[in-house]
Amino acid sequence: MPKQSRFTWLIYVTHLIIVFLVVFPLAFGLISSFRPLDEIFKYMSPVTWKTFLPINLTMDAYINLFVERGFGRILFNTFFVTIVSVIFGVIVGSLAAFSFTMFKFKGKSLLFFIVLITFMVPFEVIAIPLYSLVNSLGWIDTYYGLIVPGIANGLVIFLYRQFFMDIPKSLVESARIDGASWLRIYWSIVMPLAKPVTVTGSLLIFIQQWESFMWPLIATRSKDYRVLQVALSDFVTESGTYWNELFAAALISIIVPVIILLPLQRYFVKGVANTGSKE
Repeated sequence: MPKQSRFTWLIYVTHLIIVFLVVFPLAFGLISSFRPLDEIFKYMSPVTWKTFLPINLTMDAYINLFVERGFGRILFNTFFVTIVSVIFGVIVGSLAAFSFTMFKFKGKSLLFFIVLITFMVPFEVIAIPLYSLVNSLGWIDTYYGLIVPGIANGLVIFLYRQFFMDIPKSLVESARIDGASWLRIYWSIVMPLAKPVTVTGSLLIFIQQWESFMWPLIATRSKDYRVLQVALSDFVTESGTYWNELFAAALISIIVPVIILLPLQRYFVKGVANTGSKE
């Protein structure tokens, strides 16, 4: 067999192994979510066809999620916090980047450097100061406390700023000569050109908020404002773990981002590719 052909087969085998390692846990979780609790690990040893196919198919895990655990409210909280964060995050991020690109002011470079630092610092470093600030505002256990701290995103500002720097200055100057205000230029000229980076920024904020665990855990006390990632920890108790319900909830938490990401992935890649380093 030629060396190139053997190398190609090696790549295919490697890809198949990687796919198996990624897909198998998801498949096991999907199958287990339709099993009764007492059968989750019953057929693990020895491994037979019963390990991969449920014997007693049941929807109890999903029914319990929405009937007994109030999962509908949890999903509403998660969607509400995420969508509002995306809307205001894109507005704030694009306006900040527009200011960094179009205007000259003292301390501009220093301020932008601080913006860059914000998405390099681990959240754990600012968790306690942030809690003190939010608590002093009376926002603990409110939607404000969950949403406002995540609106200003340094990475989104950076992506917008890099994209805006590539817009021809003559286009903006022509609009100013014609009497257009800066807000009109931002809304009618700049933002329509920035659709790819808007999709990229929206997805970044969406994933960040959807997968957020530590801050919602700190900022909420009652179940009225509980979000999805925090709710997943409720299935582990002192008396045991509700594995079938945990698998069902985890699958729901995975499916939603996948449904959103798959059709928008080409815009995401395009947005990142179009925001290379520019000075």
